[in-house]
Amino acid sequence: MKVIPIYIEAGISGFESPAAEYKELALSLDQLLIAHPDATFIGLAQGQSMQGVGIFDGDLLLVDRSEQVKDGDIIVANYNGCFTCKFIDKKQARLLSASALHQPVSITPEDEFQIEGVVTRSIRLHRPARELSACMR
Repeated sequence: MKVIPIYIEAGISGFESPAAEYKELALSLDQLLIAHPDATFIGLAQGQSMQGVGIFDGDLLLVDRSEQVKDGDIIVANYNGCFTCKFIDKKQARLLSASALHQPVSITPEDEFQIEGVVTRSIRLHRPARELSACMR
């Protein structure tokens, strides 16, 4: 894959395309998006609780198990047998959503809880990916 190193306007500005003269860089999406391939997995977001940070239902989540978890990171965790994507509040042992409609969840010693990794990227699919649908069955 070739990457054109330009900024692309999301709106219509009416100016000449900055891509008229460009150079190409050899770069794969793997190189661009995944720092630790052996420690990264892809999840599929479900629900609306993280829309406040731009993670929507159906987005791909790149989750890196090798990243050190910092307070306030977006993580994927196994919480009582369910995989969940939330902010981690390490100081108060809570999981936080990016929506006022969802209350913080306290993590108690009785809970089954394990952090699976840090969400390093999210990717919105604007068309369904057949390959993804096939592997989610």
